Amino acid sequence: MSRWDSYLLSATKVINAYKGDPPLHHFLKAFFKQHPQMGSRDRRWISQLVYHYYRLGWWQRDKDVAERLLLGTFLCETTPNDLLAQLKPEWNAAVGNSIEEKLQLSGNGALEAAALFPFADELSEGIDANAFAKSYLQQPHFYIRIRNNKQDKVLGILDKAGINYQLWDNKTTLALPNGTKIEDLLPEKSWYEVQDASSQQTGLLFKPRRGERWWDCCAASGGKSILLKDQEPGVQLLVSDVRRSILENLQKRFAAAGVKNYEERVADLTNPAFPGTMGKVSFDGIILDAPCSGSGTWGRTPENLSFFKKEEISKYADLQKRIAANVVSFVKPGGSFIYITCSVFRQENEDVVDFIEANSDLKRQEGGIITGYGNGADTMFAVKFTR
Repeated sequence: MSRWDSYLLSATKVINAYKGDPPLHHFLKAFFKQHPQMGSRDRRWISQLVYHYYRLGWWQRDKDVAERLLLGTFLCETTPNDLLAQLKPEWNAAVGNSIEEKLQLSGNGALEAAALFPFADELSEGIDANAFAKSYLQQPHFYIRIRNNKQDKVLGILDKAGINYQLWDNKTTLALPNGTKIEDLLPEKSWYEVQDASSQQTGLLFKPRRGERWWDCCAASGGKSILLKDQEPGVQLLVSDVRRSILENLQKRFAAAGVKNYEERVADLTNPAFPGTMGKVSFDGIILDAPCSGSGTWGRTPENLSFFKKEEISKYADLQKRIAANVVSFVKPGGSFIYITCSVFRQENEDVVDFIEANSDLKRQEGGIITGYGNGADTMFAVKFTR
């Protein structure tokens, strides 16, 4: 058996054993721990094959696993590689062709959005279903946000290291090759934050002013709060989340980013009794980065597409409405409420916006879908309301 046949066999074992939980990268780590004889090259190729398989979503699921692994490699790769050279030399010669040409050569015809992404009829307005579905065939870029006016230092280090990058016009959003060891290259963590380009764009809705009181109510690791503080360090900030362990992780990230002078609290925003625990406090701005399906980020975790069930969409939407109903009353007159998801589903996005308007005196001002798939980024949704 050749090395390449062995890779296909190992990848097939992973796929047959994997049931969607834990996250695929954790499952692969455990698999490789059980096979210590595999070197770094072996692990890299097997992981790549498995991810290529899941990037095909629901398309061609009736094919033999090994056949689908090869097809995924052909469609997802753009430069010749040793595996295809050995097992599919005619595909290797054409690996740089367009998706349409490769589909024709492989005998699979056109790739329709619904074949790869079976939830296409659930998408938010403004999403090109075909472009979004085909984006699964490419891993999104690795993005950082340059902070504290350190562009010259950051770019100088990357240039010296020979790293290819793309700097956006805003001079702070930087796309890097996947696998870039940014923590090894940049010695000072306060110079940057790892943050997807679309997540960075949600900050365009914040517009905070010095002395204002803001609440990041589902703060998670605190990425939006750091973005807010970078825009206006003088805001008074409260962060909350449902578990103490989440806030402990936030504390570490804030410390590395140099964010100080904030309050925090553990809060279950789904509890009907929660509003009564807040007293008479009110905020100039509230950020609700809501728990969601995460479907706009599945380009990074394509295994989710194979295991997600349609009925989960409405469960997330109900959760989002419950949280929103519990927090909107704390927006001051004239204040802002920012609703954010990393979902592509209408029920979690526009339908929740309609719910908020129908059940409060908040009015939608701006925002909507952020179509990151055209930039090798996540797709998100962000809307600003005012009272």
